[in-house]
Amino acid sequence: MTFCERGKIMADIRPFRAIRPIAAKAAEIAALPYDVYNREEAAEETKIHPHSFIAIDRPETQFLPDMDMYSPEVYEKAAKLLEQRIREGDFIEEKEPCFYIYELKRGSHVQTGIAACASAEDYLQQVIRRHENTKPEKEADRIRHIQACGAQTGPVFLVHRPIAELRRLLEIRKRTAPVYQFVSEDGIGHRVWIIREKLTIEKIQQLFLKTEALYIADGHHRAASAVKTALEMRKACPDKKGKEEYQYFLSVLFPSDELEILDYNRVVRDLNGLEREDFLEALKQYFSVTKAAGPVKPRRKGSFGLCLPDGWYQLELMEAFRPQDAVEGLDVSVLQNLVLAPILGIEKPGEDKRISFMGGIRGLEELEVQVKKQGGAAFSLYPVTMEEIMETADEGRLMPPKSTWFEPKLRSGLLIHKIAMDGC
Repeated sequence: MTFCERGKIMADIRPFRAIRPIAAKAAEIAALPYDVYNREEAAEETKIHPHSFIAIDRPETQFLPDMDMYSPEVYEKAAKLLEQRIREGDFIEEKEPCFYIYELKRGSHVQTGIAACASAEDYLQQVIRRHENTKPEKEADRIRHIQACGAQTGPVFLVHRPIAELRRLLEIRKRTAPVYQFVSEDGIGHRVWIIREKLTIEKIQQLFLKTEALYIADGHHRAASAVKTALEMRKACPDKKGKEEYQYFLSVLFPSDELEILDYNRVVRDLNGLEREDFLEALKQYFSVTKAAGPVKPRRKGSFGLCLPDGWYQLELMEAFRPQDAVEGLDVSVLQNLVLAPILGIEKPGEDKRISFMGGIRGLEELEVQVKKQGGAAFSLYPVTMEEIMETADEGRLMPPKSTWFEPKLRSGLLIHKIAMDGC
């Protein structure tokens, strides 16, 4: 049974008392999500920007490189840093629960969301729907981080179908002065407004109570970790009523028609023992293969770019091999099932060290750099659409690993959700 066939359960969101930076330090503190960086990149970021929230989200950056990043001391450091910065006045806490408007601008693209707390129960009841698997070790890391800090520090990126009345309400509020307004180093504009009025808060809640589903765009591990923390707390405190702060997790909710999904490309280190000619010949079973004059950015579904050491090729999937199934018909699935697994020997792309993934934000030129450096092949893909994501999630199914790359990225550290840990 698909989710759409079940009885209707509506989305429950609620305001919260954000711990947030003082306006003068918001730009310094705001940081990209913790999982955008590898360990070396995170450490370098904290050296360049010592006030960056990445120091709290990735506390191993405060130790020598040989420190076990999952040791108890590392998580304790995150908690101490957060407490220290609150004590020193870098952060303040709202006195009453609020909603927050969060606008992101990348070039001419603008998207406006509501920062709120989403329900762990909605996640368990699949009102909040996912499209990716999670890894236990990554969940464990964030669970320990939440428990140590007594807070959720990174928002989950949620999506809802457009709500016209909500959009009108937010646009009116956006005519007033924001509490935060800055442009980050990557050129993304950030603006935040606070909604404190109880009637407006109730109105927004009522609008979401008419919404049948929310979708995780980015932050599957953050969501899963927050929910598993809630389940642990439920066991510890079985007499509680279900409305405690730990029963909800930090989110920003955006309408599906305002989002921008970029391509998520693949780089394979070798051709699995094949010569270039043999590899191209194998591809011709399923694709028309044409030598291209330069980088290939696919313009439609079923079209792929292939970068080899000798240049670029255009791949066009033969219609006879296009699956009709919603998930199997995704370009990421087609590439995996027709090329990566049978020809290049990559059966488990989420685990195989021979393959890496590159968000479209880095450009096609970076694919060329990687191929020239290590050989092998790179593939450029047409982006997955939001409708494909929602259709997959509505069917209760999952996309292949690394299917989506959303831009712009939400910043961590601008809004923190404090949860009670001791004594529930």
